[in-house]
This record gives sequence, structure tokens and C-alpha cells, in this order.
Amino acid sequence: MNLRDPDSMNTVIGNVLRFGVVISAAVVVLGLARLASLSGSADTTSFLYYSASSVPHGNFPISLTALISGLRSFNPFSLIELGVIILIATPVTRVAISVFLFAAEKDDLYVLVTAIVLALLLFSMLVTPFIPIFHA
Repeated sequence: MNLRDPDSMNTVIGNVLRFGVVISAAVVVLGLARLASLSGSADTTSFLYYSASSVPHGNFPISLTALISGLRSFNPFSLIELGVIILIATPVTRVAISVFLFAAEKDDLYVLVTAIVLALLLFSMLVTPFIPIFHA
């Protein structure tokens, strides 16, 4: 693969985005199937419709340890949440891979710009939740 070829870079980035979305969808569908299997003959449509009186629908984990514990026990809500996390991580992964692709091209300006974008993305996701001014 010739990284100096724009089509080659586009192929790598396109594959990252494509596989991220497909894996995310598969994990969410697995979680929904697990939810349906646990519900048995009960009406599962209540999980699929918005109802202000019953939000959130289900017991979604709110910490990393709860998510890992839920995944170990094959909890459907943990699986669905993992699928959403994968979906959110897909464009961030694309930006991270772009840094390495531009570095392989020795395009320092784009490495710098893309690294700044990656830093801002990671800061907004990982740091701002702990800054009191961002809490409502």
C-alpha cells in the first residue's frame, strides 16, 4: 500500500469508518436480541418507544466497572451501550489513524492539525465531564 496515494489513504479511512459502524450495529443488534430473549413472551415494544414517564428504558450502566460487569454477565443494556460507545469511538479512531497516515506521508502540517483535532476530541470527551461548569 502506497500511503502517498490519496486513494490508498481514503481506502484505509473508509474501511475504519465502515468496520466501526458495522461492528457497532452488530453489537447493538446482539444486545437487542438478548433483550428480546430475556423478555420472553412479554411485550418488548415498551423498550422501543419513547415515554417520558419511564425514561431511561432499562438499567444502563453508568460506570466503566458496571459496564464491564454487565458485559461479563451478557446484560443486554451493557451490550447496547458498548455498541453506542463503539459508534462514538469510530470517528475518533479515524482521526487518530489520520495522524499516523499523515506522519507516514511526512506531511508535518497535517500531522499537527490532525493531532490538535484529536486532542480537542479527547479533551471534550474525557476531561470536560469532570469540570464543574459543564454540569447542569
